[in-house]
Amino acid sequence: MAKHGKNYMNSLSKIEKGKQYSVSEAVKLVKENATAKFDESIEVSFNLNVDPRHADQQIRGAMVLPNGTGRSQKVLVVTQGAKEEEAKNAGADYVGGKEILEDIKKGWFDFDVIVATPDMMGELGKLGKILGPKGLMPNPKTGTVTMNVANAVNEIKKGKIEYRVDKEGNINCLIGKKSFTDEALVENYKALYGAIAKARPAAVKGNYILNIVLSSTMGPGVKVLAD
Repeated sequence: MAKHGKNYMNSLSKIEKGKQYSVSEAVKLVKENATAKFDESIEVSFNLNVDPRHADQQIRGAMVLPNGTGRSQKVLVVTQGAKEEEAKNAGADYVGGKEILEDIKKGWFDFDVIVATPDMMGELGKLGKILGPKGLMPNPKTGTVTMNVANAVNEIKKGKIEYRVDKEGNINCLIGKKSFTDEALVENYKALYGAIAKARPAAVKGNYILNIVLSSTMGPGVKVLAD
C-alpha cells in the first residue's frame, strides 16, 4: 500500500469515512484540502451501473461547462482548402492537412484536441493505432468531426469537455480549478451531472449512478450524494 504524506493524511482526517456529502459541502472540503502550491485541478468521478460491452450502454458525449475548465487547450484542426482559413480565424493553434499527419506519425503531439472535417477522416483513420489509445481520435458524437470548424474550436476554447465511460463503468472529468469560486464549481458539476443522468440507457435497472467522488489533483476524494 502506498504511503501518503503528512498533508494528505491531515486532509483525510477532515473527511468523515463513508459519508456522502452534498455537492456544495464536497466542493468546500475538496478546496480546503487542495494544499499544493499550484492551482490544483478539481475532478469528478462517476461510477455507473452500465455494461460498456453493449453498444447502447456506451455513455459518451461532450459539453461546454458553464464556467469553463480553467485549462487552456491546444487545438489542432485537420482540414484542407477554405476551411483552413476558417480554423485559423477561429483561434486554432495548429491547422493542416496530410502534411501535419506526417508529423504525428513521427511523434509530434503538441496539442490536446483534434478537430477534423469529414473529408479528412479517411487519412486520420490510418493513424487510429496512434491516436486511439491517447483518446485523440476525432468523433462526430463529441462534435470534433464537423464542417463547422469555427464553432468546434470556439467551444473547446471556452471549456468544452468530453466524457466517456471506461470498461469499468467509470467516467472521470475535470470540472475546474481550486481558484474557481465554490459556486462556479457547483454549477459546472451540476451541468455535467445533468448530462450524464440524461444519458441513462433504457436497459439499466435499479440505481444508475452508483458512486460519485470529487477530488483535487493531490488531495483525497470526497463522496458526493447523488440527487
